[in-house]
Amino acid sequence: MDSQDQKALYQENTNKEIVIARDNKDIEIEKEPPSNLIDPASPEELKKIIWKLDFRILPLLSLLYLSSYIDRTNIGNAKLFGLATDIEISANDYNWALSIFFIGYVLFEIPSNLVLKIIGPNKWIPIQTICWGVVMISMAAVKNGAGLIVARFFLGITESGLTPGIIFYLTLWYRRREQAARMAFFFSASTVAGAFGGVLAYGITYMDGLLHLHGWQWLFIIEAIPTILLSIVTFYTLPNLPENSKFITEREREVIIHRLKLDLNSSDDTEFSWNQFKMAFTDWRVYMYILINICGAVPVSSLGLFLPTIINNMGYTSVTAQAMSAPPYAIACLFTVLVSIHADRRGERGYHIAASAFVAMIGYILLASITDKSPVVMYIAAIIATTGTFAHAPPMLCWSSANVGGYTKKATAIAFQVGLGNLGGVIGGQIYRVSDAPHYTNGHIACACLLFGSVSFSLLFKYLLEKENNRRKNLSSEEYEKESSGINLCDRHPDFRYIS
Repeated sequence: MDSQDQKALYQENTNKEIVIARDNKDIEIEKEPPSNLIDPASPEELKKIIWKLDFRILPLLSLLYLSSYIDRTNIGNAKLFGLATDIEISANDYNWALSIFFIGYVLFEIPSNLVLKIIGPNKWIPIQTICWGVVMISMAAVKNGAGLIVARFFLGITESGLTPGIIFYLTLWYRRREQAARMAFFFSASTVAGAFGGVLAYGITYMDGLLHLHGWQWLFIIEAIPTILLSIVTFYTLPNLPENSKFITEREREVIIHRLKLDLNSSDDTEFSWNQFKMAFTDWRVYMYILINICGAVPVSSLGLFLPTIINNMGYTSVTAQAMSAPPYAIACLFTVLVSIHADRRGERGYHIAASAFVAMIGYILLASITDKSPVVMYIAAIIATTGTFAHAPPMLCWSSANVGGYTKKATAIAFQVGLGNLGGVIGGQIYRVSDAPHYTNGHIACACLLFGSVSFSLLFKYLLEKENNRRKNLSSEEYEKESSGINLCDRHPDFRYIS
């Protein structure tokens, strides 16, 4: 078959088969790797390698995100400890203290991911971690609203690189259909953080007045210490890149790098590319990821900041509300992992995002409409909202990482998506106003509307991606040759197939 009469379509399974299109007819053939490639790994060998990666990488990433999420959201628990009263901060300034975290976060995410690419994740991630730990412990010394706002801004700056950095880091080790489940394990740490943070805050309640410190000051100090210790552990144990990590053998290194190349049909474009950097800002698909992310980020961020207060205003005491914020997160943790594992097994994103967001939307509609019911009924509605909100996040976050090709373009697009998506955090810090207490109907309605947008845009985007995949599949030989010419095509290459 002449090279001008064939085109290799995107290869989804590196161990079974490839698909070749000839005269627009698909035929399946047994895979025969070119002689210049390594010997393919057996299923047993591949399983062993993946487990080795999982046990080395995922616990560290999960602990980092657990620490990050506790430190960014513990201000909600601190408020119940009397933070607002002790530093005499107005309700409006308190809401801005919540929102300004995400402003610092948004401004520094892209620079952070580019620095990560230059000096390596094994150095940059620990540096960020110890920095936000120091900022967190310093928050115990704030005396007024201005001090709290400044501290939260710098907390956002120092935490800004973690989430986009982890998302990008996972793409350096795992194939596209393996990323959602792994992302769920580290993202579910946020639900564990909600549960653990509530229980920990309940215990710290009894330290109020110890050494003449308020309970909220002890909260900031105690929750910052593990972060600082974790940064030291991470510095010595987090692997860098597959090309130079020492915890894998040469054979394992070859297998990992080879399967990633096959998965993305990519070249060794690990150097910084200005062309790819600009492509991240001119690709309309990146803005679709951002739009869907913003719709989901508002409920995610507002839950972390306000769930204890929402439960408190259902009629429970502050101490009880701290403890009762744990079960919704625990249930959400289970469903977050299950949804993402299923999304990876099906190689699908749009339906999983839309279905989870729909469940969350129902929960918020219930919270907004059953204000006259018993606290137990409203608490169940809060569990439904929390479960759907967190379950839709990992497939949403890894949709772009799976569908953006090119080393520099991927790093930039992920940071751009997460960065602008965190504008949802700015909004989330404003929609639950003190004037709306005790039911916060306006905030619940806003979240329900945004989740409806997440459902709608996810389904629309899935349709558009499938349409593009079908178009590329049916290209003529001349069209294929024309579209495959050029350099730095990344995911625009006609061989690339989007995960929808």
